[in-house]
Amino acid sequence: MLDVVHHADYMAPRPERGTFKFDKYQLVMVALRESGEPITEHAPLPMPRAWLEAVHDPAYVGEVFAAEVPRDKERRIGFPVTPHIASRVRHTNGGTWLAAQLAMEHGYAANSAAGSHHALHDTGAGYCVFNDLAVAANRLIAEGDAQRVLIVDCDVHQGDGTAALTAGREDVFTLSLHAEKNFPVRKARSSRDVALPDGVDDEGYMEALTRHLPEVMAVFAPDLVLYQAGVDPHAEDKLGRLSLSDAGLAARDRFVVGEARRRCLPVASALGGGYGDDQHAVARRHAASMLAMAQENSRHPAPFAMAGA
Repeated sequence: MLDVVHHADYMAPRPERGTFKFDKYQLVMVALRESGEPITEHAPLPMPRAWLEAVHDPAYVGEVFAAEVPRDKERRIGFPVTPHIASRVRHTNGGTWLAAQLAMEHGYAANSAAGSHHALHDTGAGYCVFNDLAVAANRLIAEGDAQRVLIVDCDVHQGDGTAALTAGREDVFTLSLHAEKNFPVRKARSSRDVALPDGVDDEGYMEALTRHLPEVMAVFAPDLVLYQAGVDPHAEDKLGRLSLSDAGLAARDRFVVGEARRRCLPVASALGGGYGDDQHAVARRHAASMLAMAQENSRHPAPFAMAGA
């Protein structure tokens, strides 16, 4: 069973300016519904303003809420922040929070959007407006749902915003596996960065992941995992520089979830990057990613069952 968070606002009308395509968010849900696999859909509430302001500059949050983001910041984001986009990003951030709540009940849950790991304190960047990963991690700890949160970022681009927003925290660990020569040009410092050379294939990627992730989990000892599950390391991705196959992405996702679940840790995933001219193909990769993680999760007992054992 896949518990997936989705909201109609995820499919915001495309802004007049900018190159980002929002089509895939509805297509991902179409692919999931047509897969024949059991899924349960959950609609998130918008992320409360105060929760966003706990991580982002309140002045910037106000600009987004009013849809009055300065043009220089909109250029960094990659599209204008319209009232529709303002509503969208509140719901996508609320979606990662809800996915984490569902994961604590079911072991794994997915947000069908977000993974906005480039958003910084006072501006968005790289198609990201608010950083749902940092906001959710901060709130999970503030609400007492977790004491130590591990953010695993397997997008092809480094999670620079997440790293910057959580820098210096001993209760949040950021692990980023990314293409060394890809965006952003200036990398931030994650708790641990694994920079991969161009063209790394399934075998090389899994060698790096299996070397670093278990060690990080053992040393940091998190009690919840947020997973940025971008599919842009795929060989056919328009903005990627790595060479993973469909099978390689599935192996990656199963390994992340398996390592967490065998340690009795809940995992919430966010969609992350995936780019290409064929949005249907990109959507199918995202859907396959979530289904692979749900299948791996089914091999492990749910958290509440373990607590009562």
